[in-house]
Amino acid sequence: MTRHRARAALAAAALLFALLFTTSAAERQPPAGRGGGRGAGRGSVPRQRKAVLAWADTRNGIAQHDSVSHALAVIERLGYESGAYDTYIRTDSNIISKHPTMTDGKPASGGPSLANVDAIFFLGHREVPLDAQQKTDLLAFVKDDGKGFVAAHTATTAFESWPEFGELIGARYDGHPWNTVYGTVINEDPSFPATRHLPPAFAFTDEFYQAREFTRDKIRVLLRLDVSKMPLNPELHRTDGDFPLAWARMYGKGRVFYSSLGHAAGTWDNPDVYRMYFEALKWSLGLTDGDATPRSVK
Repeated sequence: MTRHRARAALAAAALLFALLFTTSAAERQPPAGRGGGRGAGRGSVPRQRKAVLAWADTRNGIAQHDSVSHALAVIERLGYESGAYDTYIRTDSNIISKHPTMTDGKPASGGPSLANVDAIFFLGHREVPLDAQQKTDLLAFVKDDGKGFVAAHTATTAFESWPEFGELIGARYDGHPWNTVYGTVINEDPSFPATRHLPPAFAFTDEFYQAREFTRDKIRVLLRLDVSKMPLNPELHRTDGDFPLAWARMYGKGRVFYSSLGHAAGTWDNPDVYRMYFEALKWSLGLTDGDATPRSVK
């Protein structure tokens, strides 16, 4: 067995172990063909598991990320192997609508839409093409319908010309001063489901995204970079040293989670990372509870 295959096998084993021992029996619904789940469609019995739309339109990405495909696959596998949710993977943004259409303008004949999924996992990039009605539907999906929205890494670069999206996600992208670098991450909230498995502080290597247009009065910071241990950099824009890497918030009735972690494809094989996103999705779906009340103190 090659070293690469050995690492992949170990990662898969760790994934299965983690899911089996962190997902309750109540969350593990019957598999496909036994009362819902993957494969349930028109003419099938009603869906019993939650449905997640893993959406990553990267057509207008300035810097394409090789990790996107693997990240979507990991999110799908987490739901399928745990039984916590079913996943639709889509890169076509026309389905971001309560009434999606085909390319000829006719109503879509099935598949996911904002009318039949319970949460979105978003890994889009820059100006994702949505029309005015789609934008209205997406905001209402979270704010009014109380559905979940979990976003990763490049998500804060998306929809720069759409102010309301910045309000939904809680912050905007402001560069990555050190590019990919080794740093120390501080766990500000070990009680939150997505960060409960992480130590108070831990070493990590990633492309740490800097955030702007955020306030701790509106988001609950879960993880932050310890800037005091980073080398001086003129691209570090905040003078207060506040560098959040993960946060949660309520947007109307809906639950929103974001983390900048996940630049490299291999990062998604790290149990700490995929478990964070898995637990965030469960929280966004209402399967677990966690306090997203903003806190001003670091």
